Amino acid sequence: MPTDTQTASLPVPFLSVPFLPVKDQLDLITKGAAEIIPPAAASAPEALAARLEESRKSGKPLRIKAGFDPTAPDLHLGHTVLMRKLKHFQQLGHTVIFLIGDSTALIGDPTGKNVTRKPLTRAEIDANAETYKEQVFKILDRDKTEVRYNSEWLDKLGFEGMIRLAAKFTVSQMLEREDFHKRFQDEQPISVHELLYPMAQGYDSVALECDVELGGTDQKFNLMRGRDLQRDAGQKPQIILMTPILEGLDGVQKMSKSLGNAIGIKEPPTEMYGKLMSINDELMWKYWTYLTDLPQSEIDAMKSRVANGELHPMQAKKDLAHSITADFHSKADADQAAENWATQFQQKGVAEDLPEVSVALAAEGLAAVDGAGLRIAKLLQLAGLAASAGEATRKLAENAVSVNGDKFSGKTLTRAELGESPTLRLGKKQVRIKWTE
Repeated sequence: MPTDTQTASLPVPFLSVPFLPVKDQLDLITKGAAEIIPPAAASAPEALAARLEESRKSGKPLRIKAGFDPTAPDLHLGHTVLMRKLKHFQQLGHTVIFLIGDSTALIGDPTGKNVTRKPLTRAEIDANAETYKEQVFKILDRDKTEVRYNSEWLDKLGFEGMIRLAAKFTVSQMLEREDFHKRFQDEQPISVHELLYPMAQGYDSVALECDVELGGTDQKFNLMRGRDLQRDAGQKPQIILMTPILEGLDGVQKMSKSLGNAIGIKEPPTEMYGKLMSINDELMWKYWTYLTDLPQSEIDAMKSRVANGELHPMQAKKDLAHSITADFHSKADADQAAENWATQFQQKGVAEDLPEVSVALAAEGLAAVDGAGLRIAKLLQLAGLAASAGEATRKLAENAVSVNGDKFSGKTLTRAELGESPTLRLGKKQVRIKWTE
């Protein structure tokens, strides 16, 4: 079994003493939560606030679990949303369990898949698990984290145990899962072993006697099975706290390396900082919520300062980029990355603090007829830098236009070439583009 290899040494901006008043705990715990089951209005023993109050009075920390199947070796910021939430519970004095699904990885989580996953070998799973642990302790405190493998109990169930576990559910119940139901309707194959995944994940909660399980919104069906099995085992059903799926750099699709919109947590500091500076303002606030340890009340206060002009959104974005880069590297690395980013913009003659102009991607005449990209002349007109596309075309021919700090005299650029927050300059006028759909 792999061993822990690294200890986290991150600054903790929130008081780490058990146990703060429930209201203060909830300020951090519920930050960014998409749904909590049971909801706050539930009966007292079932609600999260009641569970926290019970813990506070007894002095016994809650047991918080999040499971991760080591199906890939490298993590990106989207994967860290749940890890960050684990850290919040950890900061508040609760026991957090980083569960490595080395047995469930043999199945492969079917969530969101329309085909059966290719099974991993045990060697691949163990190698990925080792890499996961190395990366997760950039967020969690190793000395305060309970690292478990679900092979500890799932491999011991044996044939009889698995039969008894499967007997607690029906096929029709499994087909209520949205992705299974869709595959069944579309006549896509569903392997029998895939139906075992939600049962196995649910059994993890029984084995660990969890008070709270964390998961993405796409995991709701699996998370609910844990409550079912805990009830059946005579345990108090766990609270479920779900977080949304994080959008990538494009602000539209979920963060994914395959989509090219991800920020890997092992990326160099300058690259990480630069990518974070490229996101739009709306996404910036989501990243503050999901990727930092700042309580929601402080994020809301910062947002109000931006709204009333006390704080420029560019500074808020710099602070975000610095905070996240420092988390995964160091403060010195983040300082250097910020300096490199500022120098790069100064060398290109691009001001950091530019007026932002919204441009609709669907604007008439913006897309090239041949589908080869976006017409820069039209973009200059829509950005208010030229009175007409004709004038912009003349300025392009005169080499008077810069895109992202570089002179440009062509006709079109793709959105990928332009980037998520491109800068345009014509003469002395400069603007930053904010894309809208």
